[in-house]
Amino acid sequence: MPQFSVNTHRLDPYMNFKFRVKWDNQYVAGLSKMSAIKRTTEVVEWREAGGPDLVRKLPGRSKVEPITLERGLTHDQQLIAWADLVSSPQGAGATSLKNYRKEVTVEVLNLQSVPVMAFILHRAWVAELQVMPEMDGNTNAVAIQTLKFEYEGFSADPAVTEPTET
Repeated sequence: MPQFSVNTHRLDPYMNFKFRVKWDNQYVAGLSKMSAIKRTTEVVEWREAGGPDLVRKLPGRSKVEPITLERGLTHDQQLIAWADLVSSPQGAGATSLKNYRKEVTVEVLNLQSVPVMAFILHRAWVAELQVMPEMDGNTNAVAIQTLKFEYEGFSADPAVTEPTET
């Protein structure tokens, strides 16, 4: 059975280093890492009194794990601007109730940088922002900014389909 519906000749899965993230129709500049998109459903166990000694299992509540984005420290203010909508130091902690939640799109790209699938993360908001890492003059490393956001579920973007590979 082929693993790819359009490119049935393809054997290799997609690589994890080719991706893009966007919100407000703007791609996030300089991303180097993103945590996994993950949903977990709790297991509810129950046993019928007087029935067989069998524990039955049902699906319970589902939850998604927060996403963490990492990028090299630059002058781009996109991460800070979104975080400021949740809790702005200039607004004495006021939250922008109209704009702080966003639809975030994560695109997986093939080796030709063409989107092959995408997921939309719904009603996302910034939970944590690290604008600058610990600095150390004795290391040889890139300064990394991190942004962690919570969201309320995800869906595949039906507009992004498997492209024909040449």
